[in-house]
Amino acid sequence: MSEIKARLEDLEIFIDRAMRALGLPPADAQVVAHLMAQADLQGSDGHGVIRLMHYAKRIRAGGVNVTPTIRIAQERTAMALLDGDNGMGHLVMKQAAEMAIAKAKTCGIAWVGSQYSNHAGPASLYARMALQHNMIGLYFAVGNANHLPPWGGLDMLLSTNPIAVAVPAGKEAPIVLDMATTVAAYGKVKTKAQRGEMMPEGWMVDRKGQPLLDPKRSDEGFLLPIGGYKGYGLSLVVGLLAGTLNGAAMGGSVIDFNKDTTSVTNTGQAIAVIDPSAFGDLEFFKSQVDALIQDIRNSEKMPGVEKIWLPGEQSEGKRIAYSKSGIPLVSSLHQQLIEEAQRLQIEPLKIF
Repeated sequence: MSEIKARLEDLEIFIDRAMRALGLPPADAQVVAHLMAQADLQGSDGHGVIRLMHYAKRIRAGGVNVTPTIRIAQERTAMALLDGDNGMGHLVMKQAAEMAIAKAKTCGIAWVGSQYSNHAGPASLYARMALQHNMIGLYFAVGNANHLPPWGGLDMLLSTNPIAVAVPAGKEAPIVLDMATTVAAYGKVKTKAQRGEMMPEGWMVDRKGQPLLDPKRSDEGFLLPIGGYKGYGLSLVVGLLAGTLNGAAMGGSVIDFNKDTTSVTNTGQAIAVIDPSAFGDLEFFKSQVDALIQDIRNSEKMPGVEKIWLPGEQSEGKRIAYSKSGIPLVSSLHQQLIEEAQRLQIEPLKIF
């Protein structure tokens, strides 16, 4: 499928205009636009501007509060629980990350959870926020639709429930792990459908356990967990930490936001921040991370393997490349963005 490109600043401007047209206050629209564009910049194209049409549909249907009052529902010295007032998840989690960072500067470690939030894009965006302060960030979330049954079952009671961990380094790029607890995030299934591509075997199976390769038939099956029963257990535990602990939706109470545009999702997320300087010398820690990275990168490779990648290294490469050459968008997505711009009566996305 043919691709066109957009510059980062143009993509951010377009999303900003769209969010303002949908009723978000200018400051909030700018935050959401920045984070959505950053998702595309790092290659997380299942969580970037591709989500705009769905967000717009939910907002128009009243499923999202465009002027939320995000407040602290519970708080102690090293923790807090935010009530997102059904606002855009990007706003809730940016505030949660900033609060966790501030608390970790005092306490050495902090945990901030959320309730009544919404989809917030790729997990790594929020874990990475701690890196600007030489801290470690960890992010957990309950997915916005159940696509995973318990191991051996058929009822969809679990989701992709992602995890992200960002660890600062010294001279090396930071380690940034961003993963779903399923083999593939559902956003990747949506991207395959957008591109008119088939899924690889191992992403999904149908209800008889047979491989499901057509992303447009994804409703006929379910995602597979990473590592078999271990991935199922990990999805469950992440959901308990990000959902149940926060008084947010988990299990059968999760709203499928792909199909239901009006109900409050009560999405749960959590972010933890650790200050390495609370455990010892910061520069020594970062030098040790560098040494480990170099050991891994220079370790003996299997036949046919050209390079051993570190978590986050490929995303960082895309971030650098797309900043220079533009962010690629498939033509079918661009056409949808043109139609959405017409609905919102805003200028279309500038492309080249």
